[in-house]
Amino acid sequence: MAWVASTFAKAKINLFLHVLSRRPDGYHELESLVSFASIGDKVTLVAGSQFSLSITGPEAHALSEDDANSIAKATEELKHRVPGLITGAFHLRKSLPIASGIGGGSADAAAALRLLARLNRLSLTSDAIRDAATSTGADVPVCLENCPRHFSGIGEILGAPIAHPKLAAVLVNPRIPVPTQAVFKALNLAPGQSHAAPSKDTQIGRHSTGFSLADLAQCRNDLEPPASAETPVIAAIQALFRADETCLLSRMSGSGATVFGLYSTRRQAAEAARRIRLAHPSFWVVDTVFG
Repeated sequence: MAWVASTFAKAKINLFLHVLSRRPDGYHELESLVSFASIGDKVTLVAGSQFSLSITGPEAHALSEDDANSIAKATEELKHRVPGLITGAFHLRKSLPIASGIGGGSADAAAALRLLARLNRLSLTSDAIRDAATSTGADVPVCLENCPRHFSGIGEILGAPIAHPKLAAVLVNPRIPVPTQAVFKALNLAPGQSHAAPSKDTQIGRHSTGFSLADLAQCRNDLEPPASAETPVIAAIQALFRADETCLLSRMSGSGATVFGLYSTRRQAAEAARRIRLAHPSFWVVDTVFG
């Protein structure tokens, strides 16, 4: 009987995202606190002699099954580092919108690496897995273990896992892909130029086991202004949340265009999601839980 396993690629949420500078090599120095939603994609691997990839699901139409897919890239990166790596047939059930700032591609790649690690008896903390994750994409390392944590650098410096209270939330995406590179380019930072000095806000989640909404409210997403300039509907979604008296806090995740709103209860989040769906039926809207 063939070896078969599945794993859940949870949506990655940047509770805050501070851009500190642009490095001489062109990459941007970041500080972020990441959590994971209770929704995501599903990745399945059937062990075999050759790699293959099939994709189904409500968002499958937006992806290709060629080598550009993040699962294929992660597999190739690990094959370069592990001679004789066993791969096989991957199947991705795609539920998260692409280029949406919630790490769908990164989460899928991390899920593939988890399955390959299990199949090949590799530790997730091994150099091969970590290096393959970093080479696949900046957000892949933080998605490997699906647990809330602080990260810095370009995404490769990870803090310890954080246990934070479950947060009722709504995610809204206008179904307009926002390329990450375009948003960073719009910051218009020259190599070596600083954008924002590190502040006490960035310590949230780095040296503590928890945080409060008051802490989060003092933070920001530095990519929200350039992303909103590129895609003005992001500001319109923010306005929806800010007009909702039950919404405790709203912020764009990643490079957009997904915006999240936090609520006191799951019922409030579900009601808010229902109202937004009725008013904007073309939007992707889900109520979920972070943490």
